[in-house]
Amino acid sequence: MKTISITEARNNIYRLIDIALEEGEPIQITGKRGNAVLISEEDWKAIKETLYLVSIPGMRESIIKGLKEPLNKTFDKIEW
Repeated sequence: MKTISITEARNNIYRLIDIALEEGEPIQITGKRGNAVLISEEDWKAIKETLYLVSIPGMRESIIKGLKEPLNKTFDKIEW
């Protein structure tokens, strides 16, 4: 994760937003009153969704089990 000062972030905010959007890399911004992290909206939504899913009892295990299941065993063939 790239780390920059609040002053540098203030001077380059548009470029930093472009980096967050294009590269998907979080940017840590440090300041006298504390630190923050800049990420894209898409990444933030993905983080929130992940946190929600793993908060459901048994969901994490169900996802892991599903990922191990062969794709051809996860659906029935549809006849047209």
